[in-house]
Amino acid sequence: MHGVRALLTPAAFEGVVATVIDNNPGMEERTAERIVTEALKFVEAAARFPNDNITPSNVVDEGWHALILHTHLYKKLCARLGRFVHHWPERPDTGRHDRHVLAHTVTIIERAGHSVDRELWRGPTTASVLTAARCSHTPMPGGCGPINPGNCASHCSGGEGGGDQ
Repeated sequence: MHGVRALLTPAAFEGVVATVIDNNPGMEERTAERIVTEALKFVEAAARFPNDNITPSNVVDEGWHALILHTHLYKKLCARLGRFVHHWPERPDTGRHDRHVLAHTVTIIERAGHSVDRELWRGPTTASVLTAARCSHTPMPGGCGPINPGNCASHCSGGEGGGDQ
């Protein structure tokens, strides 16, 4: 699926972008748009490949959080994608970051037909874009990942607020 912004109406997309900006004072609108676009790619890929162990970067997680805060919109988005993509956060822990899972996520998103904004798909150690998102995720049973393969998709990432792979 190309053109993930088409998954939302322009007004809905703008609303999610506004939430990212509200949660990250001083962030430029264009940066927030990029983050939300990457979050849409992530959710679409997670729904399409529910048995793959994938994780958003912390920067992209900020966009995913904003989507989820728009609960009605997120429910409709997941229904349109054919699968609800769950989010189970954990307390921040950069030690759980697995650069291989993040790299695999990029591969899965590309396999879903998307190009990725690589600046936004870095690990937690060297921030390129700072965000307020501070939850952390482990792509393993009991943490995050396909907890219930075939029934739902659950995907997440580790670390603190953006950075380098």
